[in-house]
Amino acid sequence: MTNDDARSSRIAFLEQSAIRGMTRHCERLGGINLGQGVCPLPAPEVLLEATAESVREDLSTYSRWEGVEPLREALADKLKRHNGLDIDADRHLVTTVGSAGAFACTLQALFEEGDEIIVFEPYYGYHVNAIRVSDCIPKVVSLQPPGWELDEVALRDAIGENTRGIVVNTPSNPSGKVFDREELETIAAVCEEHDLLAITDEIYEYMVYDDAEHISLATIDGMFERTVTISGFSKTFAITGWRLGYAAAPQRLAEPIGLVNDLFYICAPTPLQHGLARALGRIDESYYDDMCAKYRRNRDLICEALESAGFAPHVPDGSYYILADVSALGCEDSTAAAMELLERAGVAAVPGEAFFQSDAGDQLLRFCVAQPLELLEEAAERLQGL
Repeated sequence: MTNDDARSSRIAFLEQSAIRGMTRHCERLGGINLGQGVCPLPAPEVLLEATAESVREDLSTYSRWEGVEPLREALADKLKRHNGLDIDADRHLVTTVGSAGAFACTLQALFEEGDEIIVFEPYYGYHVNAIRVSDCIPKVVSLQPPGWELDEVALRDAIGENTRGIVVNTPSNPSGKVFDREELETIAAVCEEHDLLAITDEIYEYMVYDDAEHISLATIDGMFERTVTISGFSKTFAITGWRLGYAAAPQRLAEPIGLVNDLFYICAPTPLQHGLARALGRIDESYYDDMCAKYRRNRDLICEALESAGFAPHVPDGSYYILADVSALGCEDSTAAAMELLERAGVAAVPGEAFFQSDAGDQLLRFCVAQPLELLEEAAERLQGL
């Protein structure tokens, strides 16, 4: 084997993501990075202190693959209070290396080669690529702009004899779409009719604005037994580098996910698990309200700046991303538009093409508002100066 053919066929299609690519361009040109959601914000002091305690106590050995008991108990309590899910801490939870680790383990544990898994466009590219690396087939169903509404007919038309699953990302990356109850009930009905497994990525669950409400698909009648609920605290607590996530599911699904988690990762970082468990019991509920208000302020600031620049933002109901139509730049595609914006205004965004199979993203850019306020204010000034 030569260096030229070292890649396995499973990853022959993989390239550096446009998200990371724009970060590198931004660093090279010294711009303001509103592209990658690295979330360079301070983590809650109570979390840092609790984790420092765990490190000093030398809680450093492997944990069970399900995660340490105090964290599983804290997660079960959180899922009951916030999500309305009745979770058994011993049978229904797997602590993972980030929500991405939970997603990868779920694919490996529950799906076969050639299974089709529905994803909604605009989608998170990591979901699509992880499905492909797992030798499954992503089946793309387009949501309808400007509000990214679910088209039931399109969903039903996408289902074939090999369709086995569906991914629901709510609130969504990149659009900020929050699926409402009616849409989730439609998805639930389709899952039951066609015996589909559902995977929900709810990592932005605490970031919902205005009249939007976060609803976990697993709470819809009949869905708990066929749903893997995935989330974590990377975004909520601005600890994207800690890699702590979880999968919550009925035992028949959680157990195989845990076996793969043990095989791939052994366990999530043990002292960080203990620190998070302690912090979850100490953080006041007002933290979540304050965080949400901060991101809503950031959203409004950048949306107003985009409008002033002659662009058309799709104002999101959740998450900390904004998709905006930048066709006013007159570029041939979103990659060219992203580079034009970076070079002219010194602001980096991610090309919309990264989130679409269709050409609907050709004039869209994704902006991330998980940045310090002073940086966002500078970015807003630059955008308004175009």
